Amino acid sequence: MDVAALSVMAPVIGVGVASISVAWVVNTWIRVRHGYPLENSWGKAVYPKSTEAEERVKLLTQENAQLRAEIGSMKDRLGNVERIVTDSGYRLTHEIESLRERGEAN
Repeated sequence: MDVAALSVMAPVIGVGVASISVAWVVNTWIRVRHGYPLENSWGKAVYPKSTEAEERVKLLTQENAQLRAEIGSMKDRLGNVERIVTDSGYRLTHEIESLRERGEAN
């Protein structure tokens, strides 16, 4: 190649390298902003750390614990209601009340 051709190609190559570099930076910024994993030099996913994500995980963990506690108490209450309903004294009282209601209706 002669010097004239090289002097014409140098700006084109420079613009190409600069545009590829800018595109790579923009691509990385978009991936980080939207939570997509980045890749390290071995091709494995690397997730960026953010305080917002950590706070959200903490809040969800606390909410999960509260909901589990509430479900536990509801199971206990339901067990007590089932025990009362299946108790023979309750059934007998319910039958007596239904007979009284029939008698009053007639």
